[in-house]
Amino acid sequence: MEIDVARQVGAVVREVKAKVHEGVDARVVVATRTYETTVEDLWDALTNPERIPRWFLPVSGELKLGGRYQLQGNAGGTVTACVPPRSLSLTWEFGGQVSWVNVTLRAKGEAAALELEHIAPVNEFWGQYGPGAVGVGWELSLLGLDRHLTGGGGAVDPAQAQAWSMSENGKAFARASAAGWGEAHAALDGDPQAARAAAARTAAFYTGEPPPGAA
Repeated sequence: MEIDVARQVGAVVREVKAKVHEGVDARVVVATRTYETTVEDLWDALTNPERIPRWFLPVSGELKLGGRYQLQGNAGGTVTACVPPRSLSLTWEFGGQVSWVNVTLRAKGEAAALELEHIAPVNEFWGQYGPGAVGVGWELSLLGLDRHLTGGGGAVDPAQAQAWSMSENGKAFARASAAGWGEAHAALDGDPQAARAAAARTAAFYTGEPPPGAA
C-alpha cells in the first residue's frame, strides 16, 4: 500500500486551542478535512456500524444518543449529542482517562467538510507529546476514511495497517503529521522549540524510532 504522503498530510488543516472544559484546563486539537462526497454519505460512513470497520475499527454497542459504544482494542464511551447528518459528540475513554470528541459536518460546494475536535485535559502526557499524540492518530483515521470514500475496499486489515505504519511510507506520514501538529502547537503556545521537541517525541512513538538526542 503506497500513500501520497504530501497529498494526505496537506489535506488536513490543524489548529490547537486552549479552553476550560468541565472546570478543567484543557487543549482542543482540531483537524479539518474536505471529502469529495455529500454530507449525507459522509455522515453514513461515520455512523453506520457496517461501514465504520472499512476505514476505522469494528465497533459494538448502541450507536445512538445516550448509548455506549466500544471500538475493538481501543476507546469506548458514551454518545452525548447527535444531530444527523450534521454533528456528533461523545466521550473518549481509554487507559483510565476521559476526553471528549466533537465531529461537525458541513457542505462545501459539492463536497463535504469534516471538523473533528478532540478535547483533552492538560497533564503530563500533553506536556511530553503535545497535540500530535491524538492528532497523528486521527489523521491516520482520516486517511482511512479518504481511501474508503474513494473506493478503498472492504474492512481494514489490522495486520496490513500495522505493516504499512512501519514501512518507510508509513513512517514518513507519521513524521510529517507530527511536524504539522508541532507547528499548530507552536502557534498556540509561542514556544517553537518545545513544540518541535514534543513533535519529535510523537513521531518517535509512531515510528518506533528513538527521538533525537536519545541515548
